[in-house]
Amino acid sequence: MLKRRHVEILILVLLALIVILISHKYSPENITDKSNVQSELLTEVEYKSEYGIVVDSINVIRGKVKRNENLSEILSAYGVDYSVIDVIARKSKETFDVRKIRAGNDYTLLCSNDSSAKVLYLIYEISPVNYVVFDLTDTVDIVTGEKEVVREISNASGTITSSLWNAMIDNNTNPNLANDLSEIYAWTIDFFGIQKGDTYKVIYEELFVEGRSIGTGKVLSSWFNHYGKDYFAIYFHHDSIADYYDDLGGSMRRTFLKAPLRFRRISSRFSNSRLHPILKIRRPHHGVDYAAAVGTPVHAVGEGIVIKAQRSGGAGRMVKIKHNGTYSTAYLHLSKYGKGIKKGVYVKQGDVIGYVGSSGLSTGPHLDFRFYRNGKAIDPLKVESPPANPVDTAYLDVYYEVVDRMKEQLDSIIVK
Repeated sequence: MLKRRHVEILILVLLALIVILISHKYSPENITDKSNVQSELLTEVEYKSEYGIVVDSINVIRGKVKRNENLSEILSAYGVDYSVIDVIARKSKETFDVRKIRAGNDYTLLCSNDSSAKVLYLIYEISPVNYVVFDLTDTVDIVTGEKEVVREISNASGTITSSLWNAMIDNNTNPNLANDLSEIYAWTIDFFGIQKGDTYKVIYEELFVEGRSIGTGKVLSSWFNHYGKDYFAIYFHHDSIADYYDDLGGSMRRTFLKAPLRFRRISSRFSNSRLHPILKIRRPHHGVDYAAAVGTPVHAVGEGIVIKAQRSGGAGRMVKIKHNGTYSTAYLHLSKYGKGIKKGVYVKQGDVIGYVGSSGLSTGPHLDFRFYRNGKAIDPLKVESPPANPVDTAYLDVYYEVVDRMKEQLDSIIVK
């Protein structure tokens, strides 16, 4: 009898515990978020979006701007009223001037998925990264946006057979990287004097948008072997300064650029006795001729004051710049002058001061570039230019660590 009583008590205790546990699980304090309960039963719904707009129930139409096509023609073809187009044209001036829509650029129309096929949004891609959204769902609204850019580290190498540009193409490398290298080494390597057999290695950022390469980013480090000499360039950011330095911490920048043009052929060098191609007499040619197409930009090799910008006999249109008390440069046979270039104007290194032409005594388009020291002409190809400020000594230890790491990575690249 006693044993039976114990069993009954035990069963009652167990039932009480079960009731307590169930009531605790479903008490209000433990079910504060209804969505949490539902999430245990339902899988999360994923929505497809483009340009930040949900497009699951929208008809997506893609296209490219045709030659001479404008915003009005694109929208009116899909039934957008001209009064709405007029509002867009007027309102867009605050955000994006629709007159700048260019042939070949992509656009996307998002339309209602019904019989009316009403245009809800027009997205025009200004570039692979930047775009503008014309929202027509209610009152016209215009906003700009940017796609996510993914940076991946890549490397390239090659041997020069004709030019750096061609070497890049031959090795399936974005040739714009050649422009980047020419700017980095503009003070130390004369790219007009690149010879067959020169080699290079470069570590750089490649930019991707939606899995598609859109070009190159920052060059992180490079090595160039020119005439048997090694030239390193390392990107380094310190004390709010970001620039390129050699492997000893010296700046890659110099007082003067090596040349006023990019990637063109030297057609005539400095000489005290050259047969003039037109006059057919021998006389000094105290400059370097760079053969280039008409309209090729000509850059100031250094900062200074323009002391002449006018026609000058056989020199044709000429710009002359005084850089300091010792050096000056002259740029001859120009087709026209750079914007704002006139006597007395201050120019910075790299500014466009004119464009290649064939004015004056000239057999064809080229730039005659001249360098003067204390008023006496000197060979521009032999000018030794002092460097800019090196890496601050307080950061040298950190910089040398970067150099060692970059050199190790460069050494691992096999020249193609």
